Amino acid sequence: MKMLLGGEWVERREVIEVRNPYDNSVIDTVPKGNREDALKAIEAALQGFQEMKKLTAYERYTILSKAAQILESRKEEMAQMVSKEVGKTIKEARGEIARAIQTLTLSAEEAKRLAGEGVRFDGAPTGGGKVGLYMRVPLGVIVAITPFNFPVNLAMHKIAPALAAGNCVILKPASATPVADLLLGEIFLEAGVPPLAFQVVTGPGSEVGDTLVEDERVKMVTFTGSRDVGKTIMKKKGYKRATMELGSNSAVIVCEDAQLEKAFPRVVLAAYALAGQVCISVQRIFVHESIFDTFVERYVEESKALKVGNQLLEETQVGPMIEPKESQRVKDWIDEAVAAGAKLLCGGEIDGALMTPAVVTHCPRNVRLFTAEAFGPVVIINPFSTFEEAIELVNDSVYGLQAGIYTRDLYKAWEAAKEVEAGGIIINDVPTFRVDLMPYGGMKESGIGREGPHYAIEEMTEIKLICFDVN
Repeated sequence: MKMLLGGEWVERREVIEVRNPYDNSVIDTVPKGNREDALKAIEAALQGFQEMKKLTAYERYTILSKAAQILESRKEEMAQMVSKEVGKTIKEARGEIARAIQTLTLSAEEAKRLAGEGVRFDGAPTGGGKVGLYMRVPLGVIVAITPFNFPVNLAMHKIAPALAAGNCVILKPASATPVADLLLGEIFLEAGVPPLAFQVVTGPGSEVGDTLVEDERVKMVTFTGSRDVGKTIMKKKGYKRATMELGSNSAVIVCEDAQLEKAFPRVVLAAYALAGQVCISVQRIFVHESIFDTFVERYVEESKALKVGNQLLEETQVGPMIEPKESQRVKDWIDEAVAAGAKLLCGGEIDGALMTPAVVTHCPRNVRLFTAEAFGPVVIINPFSTFEEAIELVNDSVYGLQAGIYTRDLYKAWEAAKEVEAGGIIINDVPTFRVDLMPYGGMKESGIGREGPHYAIEEMTEIKLICFDVN
């Protein structure tokens, strides 16, 4: 497939092969863009921004609404492509496209809501005779760098709010999963986005991505991906805005009074959805010692029952990881934990990119499976004795994206909400819960800024003050 550059679909001699993680078959090829392509995209975007600024809020709303309608009409095609290139099950892929339509629709509505407010200058001693307001104005060229695991909806969380606010966007998708994002280019152009206002440039991050990030004409970088890459981008971006949605090793506290019927099967599905390759996957579960054995027995039983295999089959519940080296990495982490004293109760077998859902208990706190982001189909379950200990265990992490707690005790729920160091605290559900209108983002090394169309638009606009002297 060609890439969308400067309003045209272009090819390059060098290409990137896009492969199905399940059987390693080639799905498609995309151009291997370079530094010159990135610079051309910026030049085109500067022109596109001049067109975007002239559109009224209603015109932006209309364009985005039409894009949502087109995406709805192509949803099965998009889901099939996402399933093939990501490796997520077809049901998971359909769910992603449904969410992307919602994100796009919400962003369209926000285009009409973008407003400022009056400023009471006369509230200051020297403000008499002054009246005015502030308004929000677009930043300009926004670079969106997206990961492989949700190529459509996570891209939509960047593209749609940026366009709704009047910015232009250069999308740099993950090299492993660029095809669905190129299809988004078709959809946005058909919907009426000015041709230079949205571009999709494929190629290596070390060349295309770095060029886009470092160019001072770019006004914002919005990135979703690993903590380490996020840190690198922050060092290279210079004096421009950034939103960083980074990793986590999300935790759940299961108290002695938890409703286990409510917790299951959520705590299982939240660990193994998309083969655990979700930044808010359940990775660490802390269960009160009085119900630990009962909880673990049921967890293992349900984990073993999950069907692993070809993601395109309707009955598959856990598909492959993105590539074999990732399944091997997770296995190495499990082996390290077991060597340090942890117990592997089930799973962890690998076949290419496939890994059977793994359950590890009594995991030491100094191994990678506890401290780092596994990003694979593995969960650790450790016991705790006091509630204070549970909070301390959850907070023993450089990450802080979302966390969950199951309890019927209002005091414990509120204490967790206050004391857990995370951007979202989900009470009586898993940290993997997300709806696309909520303010989503992390504390500590899980990121900077918030997504969700309303909140993303705040990040993607500047306040301009207007003051009149009416004396």
